[in-house]
Amino acid sequence: MHALGLEPRLIAAEFVRPYRKNQRIKNDTRDAEAVLTALHAPGMRFVTLKTEEQQQRLAWHRLREGWKAERTALFNRIRGLLSEFGIVVELGAAKIRRKLAELESDTAYPESIQLMAQSVRQQVGVLDQRLAECERQIAQQSKSDPAVARLRSRPGIGPLTADAIIATVGDARQFKNGRQFAASLGITPRQHGSGGKTHLGAITRRGDAYLRCLLVQGARCVLQATLRLYKNKPDTLNRLQLWMVKLNDRVGYHKAAVAIANKHARQVWAMISRGEAYNADAYKDWEAAHATVRPGDIQSKRSTNPILT
Repeated sequence: MHALGLEPRLIAAEFVRPYRKNQRIKNDTRDAEAVLTALHAPGMRFVTLKTEEQQQRLAWHRLREGWKAERTALFNRIRGLLSEFGIVVELGAAKIRRKLAELESDTAYPESIQLMAQSVRQQVGVLDQRLAECERQIAQQSKSDPAVARLRSRPGIGPLTADAIIATVGDARQFKNGRQFAASLGITPRQHGSGGKTHLGAITRRGDAYLRCLLVQGARCVLQATLRLYKNKPDTLNRLQLWMVKLNDRVGYHKAAVAIANKHARQVWAMISRGEAYNADAYKDWEAAHATVRPGDIQSKRSTNPILT
């Protein structure tokens, strides 16, 4: 479309549906009319186009998620089959791997069980190789990207998360601020307001589920490390880590992890849009820049201004 001199625009289907005149009747004619009406609607938001390079980078992430889901399904399937023979295996990939190795080598089990365990172990080995290849390709494609290197300087943002964010977002300036970026990932509270009162509920869970999952997992790792540090060396915590500890005590572990993921998303937006590396003491510069009025200045104005006194 660009080669033909046209500017393509993508509109989310949920934004087009309200402009269809009859919600019960859906056909190509009514859909085209609704698309044209939504195109000229004031305040309409469009989906940012991805480049071919972004799609190629994301393809390895999608393939990796597919192999991982296939391996998980295989573990669950063999766990269910073994339970029918009275062999109950606890949840966890490491435990089912150990049990399969035991079944394959233990002659106390029937031969069919041993062959089944051997076949599953071979297939799991193949899937492990596929996953390792995807991770090598992801590391290779992000090796020379300075934006990925900057994101990895933030604790809780690993190589997979950094590459996925850069490949998905592209130009972060399409979002007005960090909250809009976090809202696009579905990790901001759902709002319901009426009569000037706004109520915040659970997170929306709308948007890219893959990025949301990666950010929440990274937030859990950061929260666990902070809690261990608070237990062993509480005097070494910085301002952000103290906030995490207090938040965990107030709302619980899982809600705190989501809130930390929300903060990570906003920090990631600032790092990408401004081209800066992570700075844990950036709040000090912000406070110094906005500290225009000091308490002493207010007291001096009150003593000289009769209106204030």
